[in-house]
Amino acid sequence: MAEKTTLENQQNDESFAHIIDELQWRGLVALSTDEAQLREALNSPITFYCGFDPTAPSLHLGNLVQLLTMRRLQLAGHHPLALVGGATGLIGDPKPSAERNLNDHETVASWVEKLADQNRRFLDFEGKNKAQMVNNLDWTSQYTALEFLRDIGKHYRVGKMLSKDAVSARLNSDSGISYTEFSYQILQGLDFLELYRRYNCVLETGGSDQWGNLTSGADLVHRVEGANVHLVATPLITNSDGKKFGKSEGNAIWLDAELTSPYAMYQYWLNADDADVVDRLKVFTFLTRAEIAEFEVQVRDEPFKRAAQKRLALEVTELIHSKQEAQAAQDASAALFGAGELKELDEKTLRSALNELPNIECSAGVTVVSALVETGLAESNGQARRSIAQGSVSVNKLKVTDENAVIDQYLAGKMAVLSRGKKSLAGLFFSQ
Repeated sequence: MAEKTTLENQQNDESFAHIIDELQWRGLVALSTDEAQLREALNSPITFYCGFDPTAPSLHLGNLVQLLTMRRLQLAGHHPLALVGGATGLIGDPKPSAERNLNDHETVASWVEKLADQNRRFLDFEGKNKAQMVNNLDWTSQYTALEFLRDIGKHYRVGKMLSKDAVSARLNSDSGISYTEFSYQILQGLDFLELYRRYNCVLETGGSDQWGNLTSGADLVHRVEGANVHLVATPLITNSDGKKFGKSEGNAIWLDAELTSPYAMYQYWLNADDADVVDRLKVFTFLTRAEIAEFEVQVRDEPFKRAAQKRLALEVTELIHSKQEAQAAQDASAALFGAGELKELDEKTLRSALNELPNIECSAGVTVVSALVETGLAESNGQARRSIAQGSVSVNKLKVTDENAVIDQYLAGKMAVLSRGKKSLAGLFFSQ
């Protein structure tokens, strides 16, 4: 969990004359309403919001883009409203491919609390221009079906609703779209209207894939209240190879340590491609333009040192978890793949690191040859024996020379690290 001191140490880059300039330089503005009007609005403190639907028990790295954008706006003197979708989470934003499975009320309510707790890590809810937490169930639940249709639904035109990308994609698919999901954009639009009325909220931020829903709210505020409000959408971040950012082997990278360990988080950023790392530093850290320029030179001239990746991994892991967890993850990475000492790792850190490697459960007396085959580090007993003879096999960084050797030396928590070569590692968990 991010510490209070982490928030206190954050600041925007003073080399930029305006917060919009910094957001643009960091690559955080893909779409917006009129830029001149937006700049003018942000010259004085305003209230803005971003919404997070509880469709899972944790936020992920895609959501972190929004949280950090909110934090930068807060540091610029503006008041964030962190909205958790207790109502919209019961419906779900239409996916382009298929209908969502509806979660029950109890599940959504529990996820609302989890997401609210995660928001509190990244925004300041106590200091100057403190953030506030809001739940759209508080106002949506007050509407009857007739009131909702008469007071809100009448301001929407079906033709425009049909033009939204996700809706259009679903209409042209075999699955179609239910009226439930079709109405999602009206529910999200209602959020902006209510927040405008209750808090004089005049800006919504979100991802560019949500632009249709963002404009729904802005249009509704204009129709009902006659006010012009503002929108800023961040780009959908992809890797240089075109793959969706924030995925690892098909799985989302979660902000919850129980779902993605600090070590796994650290390794994800450490493995950033040279072509991506500078952009990642801009989006996910509070390093200044001058500091990032230095890393850009290092990536160009000395990419083998991976200095930018190491700094990125440390900064983001500390931001999401803590300085202590980030340091432990760094130490584990160095111990496994560098010159660090395995025996200095605590049981929790070592276990989380080995869980990210090929691993097996072992009984006492397992041979090195058997472990090599069972972990997939060797294809056969013969290959395992040849590797030992060649001097390329080690247990806990100690070279194995006897092809009949038994693993009987353990690290914390009765674990061991098996390696074949420098980069092929596996974890062994022994029965207590």
